[in-house]
Amino acid sequence: MTDAHNPSHVVVVAAVVERASRLLVTRRPPGTHLAGYWEFPGGKAEPGESQHQCLKREMREELNLAVEVGVELLVTSFRYPERTVELHFFQCATTGEPTPVLGQQMLWIPKTELKTLQFPAADLELINLLTSR
Repeated sequence: MTDAHNPSHVVVVAAVVERASRLLVTRRPPGTHLAGYWEFPGGKAEPGESQHQCLKREMREELNLAVEVGVELLVTSFRYPERTVELHFFQCATTGEPTPVLGQQMLWIPKTELKTLQFPAADLELINLLTSR
């Protein structure tokens, strides 16, 4: 969701899905903001859509995956030159296996290896939180 009063302020929700001590991450496709970076799957809410509804929709659209949205793990903001991103990371449980619908790369990675991948700067606070546990 983009703040109507400030279009350069973007609210994003992302899923932290863990299975067998591995986390689900996807790679941003070519032609998108921060293309090639790894991220926790999710996206921007549509007008009138709650954060939970957004996350369920984004996971279905991007990974053909049903999720149960759990607790919010972290809220953080990061200022890029062209926009400010407010990120809400939620712990999520899933049923079924994710399938990359948009052709994006997908990976189940151990927490201990998260720092070996290139993530957007906005995700670093979450990665530090996850790897310190």
